[in-house]
Order: sequence, then structure tokens, then C-alpha cells
Amino acid sequence: MAEEVIRLVELNDATLFSPEAGLSRQVLAYSDQLMLVRHLMDKAWVGARHRHPHEQLVYVISGHLRFSGGGSTFDVKAGDSFIVPGGMEHQASALEESEVLDVFAPYREDYAEKQ
Repeated sequence: MAEEVIRLVELNDATLFSPEAGLSRQVLAYSDQLMLVRHLMDKAWVGARHRHPHEQLVYVISGHLRFSGGGSTFDVKAGDSFIVPGGMEHQASALEESEVLDVFAPYREDYAEKQ
């Protein structure tokens, strides 16, 4: 049986890239079951409405975002968190420059490919 190891991902070693104007993404630690992703949003960034099968836990590190999904719209600021159920259509926009940590379960193959 192979020994399991802990894989350290240092922030400076994780590639920061921009999948769209106003948004930067950094894939951090992940396994087959979980993925940690850092997102940086410029003020006035508006993300496309979308859905994915993954559950998404969102933690706002800094800034101010407006989020809509599941028939509700609310503002979130530093220290706030929420969960987006898999399959739910949702959208976020940045009212200020913002930084967010997202945890996806299971991990997103589409994000891992670009790491």
C-alpha cells in the first residue's frame, strides 16, 4: 500500500491567471474530493451567470460583493461566508476590489487542467 503524503502548495508557487477581464484565479491545494481556489476581483467586475455540479463554499477575505442565486440577492463583505449548492445558477459582481476563497467539492477538473 502506498503511503499517503501531504502536498504543500505555497502561495507563490501557485499560478495566478486571468480567465476573464477583471478576475484572477489561483488554484491552491486540491485532492479528488476538494479544491481550494483564490479569486481576486477588480472593482466593477461582473461574472457571468453560470452553474456547475460542484458544491461551492465561499469565504470573503476582503472587499464587497453582490451575489445572486436561488431566487435571492445579497451583499457579502470580509468575514462573510455561504454555500452554493451544486447545480444552482448563480452570479457574483464586485462592488469593491475583492478577494475570495472558494472550496469546491468534488474538485473542478476544468480548473485543475489550467493549473
